Amino acid sequence: MADTLTDAASRPSGQCPEYPMPRATGCPLAPPPAAAELRGEKPITKVRIWNGTTPWLITRHADQRTLLTDPRVSNDDHEPDFPHVNAHRAAIAPHTPKLITNTDAPEHTRLRRSVNAPFLVKRIEAMRPAVQKIVDDLIDAMLAGPNPADLLTALALPVPSLVIAELLGVPYKDHDFFQENSNRVLDSSISVEEAGKAGQALGGYLDALLRQKLEQPGDDVLSEMGARVKAGEMAHEEAVSMGVAMLIAGHETTATMISLGTLALFEHPDQLAVLRETEDPKVIAGAVDELLRYLSIVHSGLRRVAKDDIEIDGQIIRKGDGLLFDLQTANWDPEAFPEAERLDLSRPARQHNAFGYGPHQCLGQNLARLELQVVYGTLYRRIPTLRPAAPIEQLAFNHTGTTYGVKCLPVAW
Repeated sequence: MADTLTDAASRPSGQCPEYPMPRATGCPLAPPPAAAELRGEKPITKVRIWNGTTPWLITRHADQRTLLTDPRVSNDDHEPDFPHVNAHRAAIAPHTPKLITNTDAPEHTRLRRSVNAPFLVKRIEAMRPAVQKIVDDLIDAMLAGPNPADLLTALALPVPSLVIAELLGVPYKDHDFFQENSNRVLDSSISVEEAGKAGQALGGYLDALLRQKLEQPGDDVLSEMGARVKAGEMAHEEAVSMGVAMLIAGHETTATMISLGTLALFEHPDQLAVLRETEDPKVIAGAVDELLRYLSIVHSGLRRVAKDDIEIDGQIIRKGDGLLFDLQTANWDPEAFPEAERLDLSRPARQHNAFGYGPHQCLGQNLARLELQVVYGTLYRRIPTLRPAAPIEQLAFNHTGTTYGVKCLPVAW
């Protein structure tokens, strides 16, 4: 008999696991052991989140792909039963404009089309020489500076910040402002009011910048959105909110992957040697996808709500039930990736769920792949003696943002 929301709520809290689940202290790069156990025993089960509600946790790779393409599964976070990540997101959701991140078709289709063109493979690939120069210049500066250095501040943060600033048309001189406020928007450890102020600051900044682009357009995404606003294809508020979302997403996730990916390679020196010794674009591209699979840095998972009853694997998900998709646990699913706990850069890993799946799959995935290919394909060859300057046990990990990563990565050469 499938659990219903009423059944789960009436059981003792100890029978309904708390989510998020603690990671293993012995292997901080691995998914939570409890989630992996559920994937094997109860791959679709109820868990209890911060507000006492009990959404379904989806931990198996195939089930995630089935549900993320089901039109009965909604991304609309304005729905009253949506399983928000924290109190801040729940508080601001009713006041958030409709974006590609919180709408379903046909509204999502319209909004996605309005910003899709700059992120297509051909246009992103044309940026490769510029991204290569950014990476080379930053490595030059790191080599000329102190040794040891913090890879996060020397390379991991500046690369995506410079790239997204160039793509959007945001002055990089303001990067301290948008990095600080972006981090505060995503930080679950601060108050709703503080996070709200950070969001308002970013919104005001992008609003002023968009108004400048309306008068003096350039060759950038904000100017393209400005043209759509003038043509009546987008509301001004939609363009501002979309710009804020892209600015936040465009630097945090890639910065985390650069530093955490390097840490994973330090922990697997045989795999680090693969990247140190190759210039083959196909090998590098495959390595990027395997690292994305292995790390799945969006540790808050994807969140949805059922618009209708759904039967899957003998369970009945009722209309109004929340759904949580634990991405890394699915990406370590041995049914999809044999010996999934092993980092293997030769593995065909393109089918990972690190960017989500279905119509809401990450808009910026082509840009992220390009940046990671350039960094992973350059850093370890240019600094072949690169090594950790502190043991992994001494590193501080970030658990309060959307992504999971290190707060500092000391390296030496």
